[in-house]
Amino acid sequence: MGSEPELRLIERLQALCLDRGVSVAVAESCTGGLVAKLITDLAGSSSYFRGGVVSYANDVKVELLGVPSDLLEAHGAVSAQVARAMASEVRLRLRADLGASVTGVAGPGGGTAAKPIGLTYVAVSGRDGEEVRRFLWNGDRDFNRHASAQALVELLLSRLESPMTATADAASGEPGEAT
Repeated sequence: MGSEPELRLIERLQALCLDRGVSVAVAESCTGGLVAKLITDLAGSSSYFRGGVVSYANDVKVELLGVPSDLLEAHGAVSAQVARAMASEVRLRLRADLGASVTGVAGPGGGTAAKPIGLTYVAVSGRDGEEVRRFLWNGDRDFNRHASAQALVELLLSRLESPMTATADAASGEPGEAT
């Protein structure tokens, strides 16, 4: 089970999803499945959680999620563009109302001047569009992974608390129906 703050976030996420009839799918890179773990640690998650893809390697992002390889070449895996594509593709492929993604440099290695350790992008995709947020964490690998997971759940919560999402994502009456 996650920390107390993580558990409270997941409880809010589950309550909102169940209340609104909204399903969720996740695509994770730097968190390695942590978001899916946190969601499924709470009993009842099968009522709204469609599943997740841990697309750690770029070829998995391309082959399993359908992220365009030219997007990866142009912007790199740790970018707003790739985070947006991951969220959109996992939503469509897993037939969820909301797709969410996280990609970043957890550390301790792998950082560059342009993309330092701790750089993370989280994204959410729904019928009413996408939103991406950028973060730069300054902790160790464990801190960066947990901070990234929490940031993604907070973005999902923000999206679910928006009055527009409550109607747009559940408007079809059939969760997961792609339009």
